[in-house]
Amino acid sequence: MRRESLNKTSLLYRDGPWAFILLLPSILGFLIFVLFPVIASFLLSFTSWDLLTPIKWVGFENYINLFQDETFIKVFWNTIYFTVVTVPIGIIISLFLAVALNQKIRFIKFYRAAYFLPVISSMVAVAVVWQWIYNPEYGLLNYILSLFGIDGPSWLSDTKWAMPAVMITSIWKGLGFNMLIFLAGIQGISENYYEAADMDGATWFKKFLYITVPLLRPTTFFVTVMAIIGSFQVFDAVFLMTQGGPARSTSVLVHYLYQNGFQYFKMGYASAMAYILFFLVLTFTVIQFSLQKKRGEV
Repeated sequence: MRRESLNKTSLLYRDGPWAFILLLPSILGFLIFVLFPVIASFLLSFTSWDLLTPIKWVGFENYINLFQDETFIKVFWNTIYFTVVTVPIGIIISLFLAVALNQKIRFIKFYRAAYFLPVISSMVAVAVVWQWIYNPEYGLLNYILSLFGIDGPSWLSDTKWAMPAVMITSIWKGLGFNMLIFLAGIQGISENYYEAADMDGATWFKKFLYITVPLLRPTTFFVTVMAIIGSFQVFDAVFLMTQGGPARSTSVLVHYLYQNGFQYFKMGYASAMAYILFFLVLTFTVIQFSLQKKRGEV
């Protein structure tokens, strides 16, 4: 035992400095670009600062003003609306896609790559394509609707339809990622379960309902948590397609945070908003973990 302890100690002294040297770039990157900004923004949330004048300590004034800000309340509920709609729809569609793309058919690899392609595509390119699709005069969507005698709306400039239009784009872009996670989960399920179900004469739907869905609960939990976090952080689709309009019908928390920080130069106010968003995401994540823990799956 003593010799083993001495060997471990000598190994630590011999390899420890090299390990520290190799890890140093990552450690410095974390400290400079993650930890320091997090601490600095937390302190800034209790101040008033416009980048030009000296920093002024205001205490909890920014947090109090946030909940008296009608625009913040509006974008807060827009964010909740976006999350409540996009997360379940995106998960359900991606799950069915994963099941469909788990079949042994020709060109299956091509189909999988095609559905994953939007995930790795630039959001700028995606926004340009969907803006053309939504164009009220010569867009593809309104053209298809006109074939059925339906007069399509001005999707991105209508307060009623702008948010659903952004949601559709966001769901479409994120389907491939969730689909890939579900596909990996499905392929991890033993074929013995399905063979036993076939012997009992189970239909495809019953196998999906009583085998696939229950055994995918850990995967579904992961996808749900990641989807909720991503939906609360949505920004690029809103910024590129609508700029938060019309009449802030598509403005969300991160978009309003960006405006306060980098357009209005209210750094303290924007930092307070960032921490409200952080605690909101943390709350939903903790709730998800608590529910999963009660089921004994975490």
